[in-house]
Amino acid sequence: MRNYISEIIGTFFLVFAGCGAMVVNTYSGGALGHVGVAMTWGLIVMVIIYTIGDISGAHLNPAVTISFWIAKRFKGKEVLPYIVAQSIGAFLASFALKIMFPADEMLGASLPSSTWQQSFVMEVILTFLLMYVILNVSSGAKEKGIIAGTAIGATVGLEAMFAGPVSGASMNPIRSIAPALVSGHTEYLWAYIISTLLGAILAVFAFKLTRKETVK
Repeated sequence: MRNYISEIIGTFFLVFAGCGAMVVNTYSGGALGHVGVAMTWGLIVMVIIYTIGDISGAHLNPAVTISFWIAKRFKGKEVLPYIVAQSIGAFLASFALKIMFPADEMLGASLPSSTWQQSFVMEVILTFLLMYVILNVSSGAKEKGIIAGTAIGATVGLEAMFAGPVSGASMNPIRSIAPALVSGHTEYLWAYIISTLLGAILAVFAFKLTRKETVK
């Protein structure tokens, strides 16, 4: 139960801070700027990993949880409860932002800036890199330690920095699902769900090909 509660809290603050930065940036007329939003995403991931990484592993992302299971680092019976916990946290955050900023139409929802095909490919690549980094710096199914928090947070911030203007740099299906459903902007939501899951799963196979040790 501690793991599930930790995932609820962690995913809540991931979406609240990350999507919240996007909302506040719009609300304040661009006070944060694109760089500020990207830094917020990276920093909140780093903070949460350092906070609950040794409890639940700080997955905060269904694609990460599923990939850990495919990599045989995570028990199958825990996959659904983790995803449910992450969903609760993400939706609570989106509803909180909706209550605080009722005039905001997007609530940080992920949408392509150009074609959905462009964003689809971008999200596959972004999530691939994120999951590949996670697998290389994590211990089992837990993202913990000095290296993990810094490396994963930096990866998220980096990808949000250069890819945010293209696809929104989601890398996380529930991060896209919650604000999309709460805001009503579900255009191309399917593309973000499939692309992030595909990218993360491909990273597992790439990890197995590039690492000699057996994934446990």
